[in-house]
Amino acid sequence: MAAKFEIYKDKAGEFRFRLKAGNGEIILSSEGYSSKAACENGIASVKNNAPDEARYEKKESAGGKYSFTLKAANHQVIGTSQSYKTSSGRDNGIESVKKNAADARVEDES
Repeated sequence: MAAKFEIYKDKAGEFRFRLKAGNGEIILSSEGYSSKAACENGIASVKNNAPDEARYEKKESAGGKYSFTLKAANHQVIGTSQSYKTSSGRDNGIESVKKNAADARVEDES
């Protein structure tokens, strides 16, 4: 199964997207958007920014969990990862976004 972006509506009625790897694991999630068009622009921004290592901010929580955010050129967060147990897991997540985002199809489930 190839990677894909899923557009969906959350409980508050906002549009969100998630990038799923070929194995179905969610590797990046968005914030809420007020319109589907804004959500689609967010997906385009992920596709555009994903290849650039400088756009990723690596994080470690006080509890020892690891995560990352993907930021646009204006430093606005466009996607957030899940929590990982190890820094290498987080780094593998980043590589997965880099590899999968550009060619991922978009499925509208909203």
